[in-house]
Amino acid sequence: MSLETFLEARLIQRQQDHLYRQRKILDSAQGVHVIINSKKCVSFCSNDYLGLANHPKVIEAFKRGADHYGVGSGASHLVLGHSRAHQQLEEELAAFTGRDKAILFSSGYMANLGVVTALLNKNDFVFEDKLNHASLIDAGLLSGARFQRYLHNDVDSLDKYLQKVESENKSAVNKLIVTDGVFSMDGDIAPLPDLVRIAKQNDAWLMIDDAHGFGALGKNGAGCSEYFALTQQELPILMGTLGKALGTYGAFIVGSEALIDNLVQFARTYIYTTALPPAIAEATRMSLKLVQEENWRREQLHSNISYFRAAAKTRNLDLMDSQTPIQPLVIGDNDRAIRVSKHLEEAGFIVGAIRPPTVPAGTARLRITLSAEHTHDEIEQLLATLQGALRA
Repeated sequence: MSLETFLEARLIQRQQDHLYRQRKILDSAQGVHVIINSKKCVSFCSNDYLGLANHPKVIEAFKRGADHYGVGSGASHLVLGHSRAHQQLEEELAAFTGRDKAILFSSGYMANLGVVTALLNKNDFVFEDKLNHASLIDAGLLSGARFQRYLHNDVDSLDKYLQKVESENKSAVNKLIVTDGVFSMDGDIAPLPDLVRIAKQNDAWLMIDDAHGFGALGKNGAGCSEYFALTQQELPILMGTLGKALGTYGAFIVGSEALIDNLVQFARTYIYTTALPPAIAEATRMSLKLVQEENWRREQLHSNISYFRAAAKTRNLDLMDSQTPIQPLVIGDNDRAIRVSKHLEEAGFIVGAIRPPTVPAGTARLRITLSAEHTHDEIEQLLATLQGALRA
């Protein structure tokens, strides 16, 4: 079979299964109000939870950074790509999260791969929530460690696997528990205090990917660790991203000095890639400042979440149980999820139809995400249109 024949057959099958993915072309800045193919729409699918991606102060900080440092960083962090802006951002992230030290990565995917593969080898064990993000799953598999997925948010399932490892291994082995903080397709929050307890009981390490919690959760926006008041000792490996609530790009790991120094030495996705543009670091420094100074954004976001859920309930829309900006509505059938999403887009609302393999088979859904910049009127209009689309 030729390569082209193989590729075409896969694409045809993808279309027949209603799983074919297509990109929308954005003609405007990111935000609640966007232009797609020359049409004005209201977006309910962005991860820009606080409305910072197009904030004038963030844009200005980016411009200043580009004026001073230029555009590209020109090298990896360990050659000559680590600017003063990178260093200052790392220090500010560490202070904000209450950790000793931070290290920047070019994306959340690279951060997860970097830390897990740096810490584990074939003699170790990694335990992951069944609904973890793809980057965490890939990180566990690529580490070479013995890999086990436990039932979603089920600490008893996790404990059972940990006990089995303990009983079957007479010599000491490293064990890493990895979970999303906020699950990206369900919107629910991991039971971190219980995971801390289980990790301590079983002499295991704990890591969370707080991509969707950082900036959105906690009194000051420091994410799940602040939400549950977890110390560095309780939660030793914390990953966060900068391209969601902070509205810029990149990711970071925070933890002890020994952890971060180990990643500098051993994380291949940090060592062997070009550093983030310094201007992005400067823009992120401003975003981080706004997260701390403009608490009204987080308050408005959570007001919108409460309003959305209450209004959906009055319309008998059966949302998944989520108190975060991610508000999924399970449709089930792939084709129907696409049709409902298209109906919404024709009416001027952008909501993503999420299908397998991103979510389990039979659970295709609309992944509605809320922002601090949505108005209650926009929420009501979306829900009314959605109700009509589901009846069609």
